[in-house]
Amino acid sequence: MDQCDVLISGGTIVDGTGAPGRPGSVAITGDSLRVLAADATQPLAGRVIDATGKVVSPGFIDLHSHAGLMVLADPRHEPKVRQGVTTEIIGVDGLSYAPLPSQADLDDLVEMNAGLDGSPDVAYDWDSVSAYLDRFDGKVAVNIGLLIGNTALRICRLGWDDVPADQSAVADMRAMLRESMEAGALGVSSGLDYPPGAYATTDELAALTNEAAKHGGFYHTHVRYPLGDRFLDPFKEAIEIGRRGGGPAHITHFYHRETHPGGPEQLLGLVDDARAEGLDVTFDCYPYEWASTRLLIQMPLWIQDGGVKPLKERLADSTARERLRDELRQRGAAYASPAGWADVRLGYLGQLENLRWEGRSLADVMSERGVDAVDAMCDLLLSENLRVNQVTSGPWAKTLAPFVVHPVGMFGTDSTFIGDKPSPRTYGSFPRVLGEFVRDRALMGLQEAVRKMTTAPAARLGLTDRGRLADGYKADVVIFDPANVRSNATYDEPRRYPTGIDYVLVNGQLVVDAGQHTGVLPGKVVRR
Repeated sequence: MDQCDVLISGGTIVDGTGAPGRPGSVAITGDSLRVLAADATQPLAGRVIDATGKVVSPGFIDLHSHAGLMVLADPRHEPKVRQGVTTEIIGVDGLSYAPLPSQADLDDLVEMNAGLDGSPDVAYDWDSVSAYLDRFDGKVAVNIGLLIGNTALRICRLGWDDVPADQSAVADMRAMLRESMEAGALGVSSGLDYPPGAYATTDELAALTNEAAKHGGFYHTHVRYPLGDRFLDPFKEAIEIGRRGGGPAHITHFYHRETHPGGPEQLLGLVDDARAEGLDVTFDCYPYEWASTRLLIQMPLWIQDGGVKPLKERLADSTARERLRDELRQRGAAYASPAGWADVRLGYLGQLENLRWEGRSLADVMSERGVDAVDAMCDLLLSENLRVNQVTSGPWAKTLAPFVVHPVGMFGTDSTFIGDKPSPRTYGSFPRVLGEFVRDRALMGLQEAVRKMTTAPAARLGLTDRGRLADGYKADVVIFDPANVRSNATYDEPRRYPTGIDYVLVNGQLVVDAGQHTGVLPGKVVRR
């Protein structure tokens, strides 16, 4: 008689294609699955899971995660796997930790970016993309896909300074990207608020996009937000990079701010028009109002030029601080008072004298210390070796829905794992979509939401054996209760696990079993 390791029976199969749910069973042998009709003979199984009243779907794919270091320190990765994420993409925002063959450059990037990706106590002992990827394969709870950051490429070839990339430098960066993709990377990313990657020109990024596309990859971008009108122009550049580079362009954490001069339809119209032109443009969003990144993002590019050592020297320099004050005054009167900084919540503080500020606002620091924003930020960054995180307002709640439901859109949590109070998006993004946007507000159907979490991102990444429940596919599977799935993560209590996601299998192994993490670490590196 037919046998399998795990049999999931009695549930409604939502296979990820957008097709209506149907009764049936999923049989898992090793790391592969088969889908059986409801009336088919059921195989003998080592473990039977009764999914009656539940949805059985492919595991969710997160297109934007800042887990590239923290998952090495906490390989159980519960904030993500317990919300149904079975594959996530790191190396986002131009900030990959390979290729960086110089130990000094790797150490400096970890320090420079600690307020975003953390700086856990792990061995930073890789010197290549292959060696970095080896740190994940079979050693973490979820599958990992790597993008190559343009910051890493620039550091390797041009250092940390704001210098132009001539034809020779671009050719060398293309060669490094080609070698990285041959080692398993999925594409190239940029974070055009983060130097030295922020120094790249449109043409330079188009050349990298072209190289990625030659090898089946794509361009994944945190856009240049200060560009032009600071509304449409940053995204027009992203689309233009794809056009010039002849490759797919993917806009990450795409959303509308309350302060934008126009509406969300204008932003989404850029994507629709580009696709009507024949360009391959997609995007992801996260379904929360709270953004998060390193506090260092508040600093202009000039003060960060040259890397960690010059940055720290400028942060301590009174002349540089006065220049910063002048620039803040030009932004407006709100930046001169504590009230203007009440929206900046601080986290990931380690020094004894700073612990009282954990989870509190920059305005609190200013008021209680009797200093202005410049001194408050510079002093904190220096005392914490740059590793301060911030949580601030992000997408406008009133205009979030059009991005969540747009058919071209997918989901990327932009998850950060540091500080006592990270953005709630880290713990709740996927269940919030299923609970609030699908069930409670009925803004889209369940099948469409699952498609946007599974087959759509798999197609964007070029994965041909994940993201769908079909015979021969990898057994990344989520079982959830559509009537009760919900996010419990809030701004005030962000580190709360969701409810209604009972079972999660990664490569055929149960990582979440009856709502509890099993401790197994079956994740693999995913490659095109």
